[in-house]
Amino acid sequence: MAEGLVIAVDGPAASGKGTVASQLARELNLPHLDTGLLYRAVGVLAEEAGHDLDNEAATADIASALDALAIEDPKFRTRSAGEAASRVAAHPAVRAALLDLQKRFAAQPSGAVLDGRDIGTVIAPNARAKLFVTASPEVRAMRRWKQLLADQQDLSFDDVLEDIRRRDARDAGRAAAPLTMADDAALLDTSEMTIDAAFREARRLVEIARSLKG
Repeated sequence: MAEGLVIAVDGPAASGKGTVASQLARELNLPHLDTGLLYRAVGVLAEEAGHDLDNEAATADIASALDALAIEDPKFRTRSAGEAASRVAAHPAVRAALLDLQKRFAAQPSGAVLDGRDIGTVIAPNARAKLFVTASPEVRAMRRWKQLLADQQDLSFDDVLEDIRRRDARDAGRAAAPLTMADDAALLDTSEMTIDAAFREARRLVEIARSLKG
């Protein structure tokens, strides 16, 4: 049923794109790649190696050696990892180093679900279904704040909101593959949605895209 189906799910931080993408992958029995984890891994590993995150050559070297199967370490899902990811993702050489890995994942015969910030525009521009998942900065910050409170009880909501806005500006303003909605993507605003409602709408939009593209 899902043979050759590639679904591109883009959007800003904490929009719900990862949750939507992973549920779509389970529902359709497709492999899933959270491409943001690739950049998080590069940032964290660069810091662990003592590199400046503004050092494009050093971070690109790390990206070139990255294994997509080795990105599930919890240390790549922290607040600081997210900030590091946004910084290294601005480097064209880092993006180029990870481009082939992501394209190969998307080219699997079975199809695939990929989520990130440039899937529908750069990684899989011919994806059969494209979603752009978003929510207001305040809603996204609240979600991220609640996620992080267990490990950072002194973390303030205002600090997280500032992080979200800073990352949005950096992601949208970078020269290399900026965060933007593909012309043929369907917009999914999850600001007022539960997780279940967001998934149901995403599933509906995917089915519409599949029927339109044959």
